[in-house]
Amino acid sequence: MNRRRFLASTLAASAAAGLNAQEPNSTDRNREYYELRRYHLVSGPQQKLTNSFVEEALIPGLNRLGIKPVGAFDLYLGPETPALYVLLPSASLDTLVNVESRLNDDQEYQKTGAVFLKAPAKEPAYERMESSLMVAFEGHPKLTPPPVSAQHGSRVFQLRTYESPSNHDHRVKVEMFNSGEFEIFRKAGFWDVFYGDTLVGPRLPNLSYMLSFPDLSELNAKWKAFGSDPDWKKLSSSPRFNFESIVSNISNLILNPASYSQI
Repeated sequence: MNRRRFLASTLAASAAAGLNAQEPNSTDRNREYYELRRYHLVSGPQQKLTNSFVEEALIPGLNRLGIKPVGAFDLYLGPETPALYVLLPSASLDTLVNVESRLNDDQEYQKTGAVFLKAPAKEPAYERMESSLMVAFEGHPKLTPPPVSAQHGSRVFQLRTYESPSNHDHRVKVEMFNSGEFEIFRKAGFWDVFYGDTLVGPRLPNLSYMLSFPDLSELNAKWKAFGSDPDWKKLSSSPRFNFESIVSNISNLILNPASYSQI
């Protein structure tokens, strides 16, 4: 076993152990896993090269591994633009954490992506890439693309990350989602794409979720409907779910789908 495969196997075991520790009573084995990548770019040739690589080499290679649908999103509103986000959903944790070693054995991927994969240090394909590994919430175990994605219809995405001051508070926030918050988002008219509990990544403990809507003009209206929903008022007024106690920081990004995104 080479070093890359050893590290991937170790990561899979660690993530699985972390999942078991967080969900000791969970019997739902249908929850997906997600890797969310962020490619930090510089305006100019890097953007074109990275988009071409993701469209022509990475997504087809991932699809051959059974990782689908794959989302690709340009950062529209948020810090450190330009950036490209890539969302990889998988029913298999092993497939997800071993994806690089398996793509390394994919000759078509290596050939199609050669310009990106072998970019010289003086002209790098991207500045940095960071990623998080997540497991889907029990109440929303599988990714749900917006209904217009298949036809590449108009859609905008909102990616929100909630950090908590402790693991206990983090679990309470996850519980809050599973206690009715999903349904309130749907009643407000959002298309909810995924909800992920972060197993490996920066600034733990945290969770991330992605919502979608037809265009940016609907964002405020839908959040207003969410905030005025009687079920939300009841849920958020519960002493157990006091928001200020269980959420210490929120990051909020607006993303546009790339023309080739499968989500």
